[in-house]
Amino acid sequence: MQADEKTIERLRKLREEINYHSYRYFVLDDPVISDGEYDELMRELIDIEKRYPELATPDSPSARVGLKPVESFRQVVHTHRLYSLDNTYSREEVAKFDERVREALGSESVRYACELKIDGLSISLKYEKGVLLLGATRGDGFVGEDVTTNIRAIKSIPLRLRKSLDIEVRGEVYLPKDVFDELNRERISEGLPVFANPRNAAAGTLRQLDPGQVLKRRLSAFFYQVVEPMNYGVRSQEELYEFMRELGFRVEPNHEIASCTEEIVAYWEKWTARKGGLNYAIDGVVVKVDDYLQQQELGYTAKAPRWSMAFKFPAEQVSTVLTGVTFQVGRLGNITPVAELVPVQLAGTTVKRASMHNFDFIRDRDIRINDTVIVEKAGEIIPQIVKSIQEKRDGKEIEIEMPSNCPVCGGDVGREKEGEVALKCLNPLCPAKLIRRITFFSSRDAMDIEGLGERLVERLVDSGLVSDFSDLYRLTKKDILKLGEGVGDKMAENLLSSIEKSRKNPLHRLITALGIPGIGTKLARDLAKRFGNLEALATASIDELTSVTGIGEELAKSIREFFSREAVKREIDALRSQLNTLEEESGARKPLKGLKFVVTGTLKNYSRNEIHELITSLGGEVAASVSRNTDYLIAGEKAGSKEAKAISLGIKVITESEFEEMIDL
Repeated sequence: MQADEKTIERLRKLREEINYHSYRYFVLDDPVISDGEYDELMRELIDIEKRYPELATPDSPSARVGLKPVESFRQVVHTHRLYSLDNTYSREEVAKFDERVREALGSESVRYACELKIDGLSISLKYEKGVLLLGATRGDGFVGEDVTTNIRAIKSIPLRLRKSLDIEVRGEVYLPKDVFDELNRERISEGLPVFANPRNAAAGTLRQLDPGQVLKRRLSAFFYQVVEPMNYGVRSQEELYEFMRELGFRVEPNHEIASCTEEIVAYWEKWTARKGGLNYAIDGVVVKVDDYLQQQELGYTAKAPRWSMAFKFPAEQVSTVLTGVTFQVGRLGNITPVAELVPVQLAGTTVKRASMHNFDFIRDRDIRINDTVIVEKAGEIIPQIVKSIQEKRDGKEIEIEMPSNCPVCGGDVGREKEGEVALKCLNPLCPAKLIRRITFFSSRDAMDIEGLGERLVERLVDSGLVSDFSDLYRLTKKDILKLGEGVGDKMAENLLSSIEKSRKNPLHRLITALGIPGIGTKLARDLAKRFGNLEALATASIDELTSVTGIGEELAKSIREFFSREAVKREIDALRSQLNTLEEESGARKPLKGLKFVVTGTLKNYSRNEIHELITSLGGEVAASVSRNTDYLIAGEKAGSKEAKAISLGIKVITESEFEEMIDL
């Protein structure tokens, strides 16, 4: 069936509108429609393209959905070399750089563009007539890898520019810190080795053969360079920032112009202190001669431009002695080696233990007990061993051996699949697996059972009171008091109250709590919206699962395999009689759909998390700050400045009781 003119015109307008709203969201950081309205536009677009596949184009906003896995990455020869930068940690070297530039130019009139150096992965993108043609990694600067398919899965990168140009741009792909933290929490809960830092995670993600995984991990990007910019009438780096925004590219917003060494150093000092407050990792500042004619005059060395340098932040690493190794068993049975250290101060905290990821990591780096080792914080959060300093060995070092039995249950250990990195406990009844799984089930992002931490779970499991998820809902006050020391009436009552409250959690929390490999909180929400109830999800086909944005074929197969396990079926059947969340109709009442709320002050009947959950469950959106896009401000006691801002913007301010009237509570 051929599309009529009306359908073709609607398709054109949809693409134009979606691209505009993506530009407002990613580049201007000023959306003018809600996420729900955006999703509706996208759904309509996808529906038309499914009915008329001949109308689908590679630059359509829908091209990010359903991208097919690639078998390998072909090499790409860069038409213009991607140079590296000379690095320094020294103010004196910055002063010498400034002197060399002024002397070579024979001019005192030099301005420098100072930018934050994103700790990510360099990429080069080519567009023809404004349409993305090629995305490649830096590689060695001469030859990179074609990662175009994965680039298309990064929502902040435009598939079509706002001007029809043939152009090549350079930028940095990165993993936001909050996404990195969420990803590592998921990996820890699944017994998988954590990513060392956001840069490694971004690099590993961009080289995934399944673009669905790239979409799931929510990479982002900033852009800072155009090849041959003066061909487009751009004469300086300062002008380039606005030019790139006009094209539809994200530009890191904290750039400044400096006119001397002192101003460069002041910029560096400011961001040395403030870098922890950003949601992306930076490892220094990049200093560039601002004027492009002056850049041309200065030229390049064999390795780097003479007109630019990187002024790096001090490294946050320390050395200490590895005194021993303990082994942790994750909820999937993965055995993780943990280094015991002579306590040392690192990034403001005392570090006594650090991850060593897996036994291949230990073997490849030849790390031994009694070694002096370098420790850093992965993503400024998780302490990890980087390497051993073998020059300091004195003969007392002891090789680290893999355990021959599970350190918890004494069961057999091994690798479940050929080529798998993780060593696992193979005993399906290992109590460590149960303890970790129940701890995860009750965690804040899952069923949010307050007061049920790992130590208490361990006591409940060891006492025989809890052997699966559903046992939590059969606990009585008498049962809990049997645990003895440290457990009193008040604690038992509070725990039972929190367990009771969790029976009515929204479906997405239960999906998260089940611990489906590869499913975090974001995908759990998407699955809940798509399938409406757990039975529909558990029986969904591969095609149905891959229709959810962020789920590729491999992850869909993993979900199907999870729900096909007899043990999982028994767990769900046991939970069915205990919870009220197992049936949530996808057509449930959504009175707040399309509305954006901000909550401020202290409420009488809700904690902040509870009111946020309620708004979301009824179709609304929650924002952290008041803007012109806010529909309602819910104001409790001591509302403060947000209320004043809402009033000044003409935004409706409502009380808690007025909100409850709105949703008929």
